Amino acid sequence: MVRRPHSRWLLLPLGFAVAGCTSIAQVSGIDQQQILAESITPRLQAGEKIRVNVYGESSLSGDFQIDPSGFVSLPLAGNIKAAGLTQNELAQALATSLRSQYLKNPKVTVSVAEFRPFYIIGEIEKPGSYPYTSGLNVLSAIAIAGGTTYRASRSSILIQHPGEASLREYTVDASVPILPGDIIKIPQRYF
Repeated sequence: MVRRPHSRWLLLPLGFAVAGCTSIAQVSGIDQQQILAESITPRLQAGEKIRVNVYGESSLSGDFQIDPSGFVSLPLAGNIKAAGLTQNELAQALATSLRSQYLKNPKVTVSVAEFRPFYIIGEIEKPGSYPYTSGLNVLSAIAIAGGTTYRASRSSILIQHPGEASLREYTVDASVPILPGDIIKIPQRYF
C-alpha cells in the first residue's frame, strides 16, 4: 500500500514562502529612540484638530482642522502649512504671519484638540480604529482593543508609522510607543 502525502503538507512550504514576501523591516535601536522622541513631541498631521489661542484676540482663536494636504486655514493668517511641524513651530509661524500684517506683538499658543486615531488589525479581539491618547504604548493599545486572540504572535508586532512605506517589526514590549495615525498589525504565530 502506497501512502500519499496529504496535500496540506505540500502547501506548507508555499505558505512560508508567501509569508516571507511581505515588506517588513526590522527596527534598530536608533530607530526606536527616534520614534520615542517623536512620541514625546509629536509632529502635527493632516486630519488632526488643533486649538489656536491668540491672547487678547478671541475672534482669531478657536479649533481648526488640518486639511488632507497638511494646511490649516485661520482668520487673517490665511493658509499655513501645519503638517510636519511641532505645536511650538506652528505657533511661531502663526505669530510671524499675524505680526507682519495685522498685530503688533501677537502671543500665540497651539495645542492638539484631537489626535488622529490609531488602527489595530490582525489577531486582535476587536480590530478597528481607536482614539489616540498621549503616552500610548504597544501593550496599552492591545489592551484597548480587547487583547489578542489565541493565534496571535507573543513575540513580535508590526507597526507602520505615518509617512512610512511599509510595516516594521518590533518586539512586543511596553517601551514601544504608539504615535497618532499608526497602523498596528498583530501577526499570527505559526507554531
